[in-house]
Amino acid sequence: MTTILVFGDSNTHGTRPQHRLGQLDRHPKSARWPEVMARTLDADVIVEGHPGRTTVHDDPIDGAHKNGVPALAALLESHRPLDLVAIMLGTNDCKARFGQRGWDIAAGVGRLAQMVQASTAGPGGAAPKVLLIAPVPVEERGILAEMFQGGRVRSRAIAPALKEEAARLGCAFFDAGRVAEVDGLDGVHLSAGAQQSLGLALAEAVGALLAG
Repeated sequence: MTTILVFGDSNTHGTRPQHRLGQLDRHPKSARWPEVMARTLDADVIVEGHPGRTTVHDDPIDGAHKNGVPALAALLESHRPLDLVAIMLGTNDCKARFGQRGWDIAAGVGRLAQMVQASTAGPGGAAPKVLLIAPVPVEERGILAEMFQGGRVRSRAIAPALKEEAARLGCAFFDAGRVAEVDGLDGVHLSAGAQQSLGLALAEAVGALLAG
């Protein structure tokens, strides 16, 4: 059976749109996009969604463990062999505290992609295939508006920059913003309907990638 590692943040974790800080509500497993994708593909999908995860940054407030680099290095070893690693990160890099541009965020995702490409985590000790997913753009609304001040513009600069980064590295690319929107309650997280739409669209894209 095909094995896929999905490496992401709260929207991979399945965090519900928030009306207060610290809320820990989560969509049911069956409603989360990686599970929707797994059912559609009949694949083994390993879900590693960590709320607050960045591409390559230690978070000065939430902690160094939010940095995707050390986490990915360990996961590639613990879950091998993997046919595909799908990375959907960049949303948390849009927080005002990091001051990143779209190009910077895409470069951070690119560093993670290169870690996968340099690994022996694929079948037979080769590297797995890599899919880079531009996250759904954020809106500055609700309880998270101040935290993501400027994030509306930053997040919309990710997809074009990441598409170029994927081409440079020889990775597949998918723009999640083409098929889903964030919920207006907090402007960052996905509704159950958006999770469903994203899962179905990625099932189609991943199926084509693995068949190619």
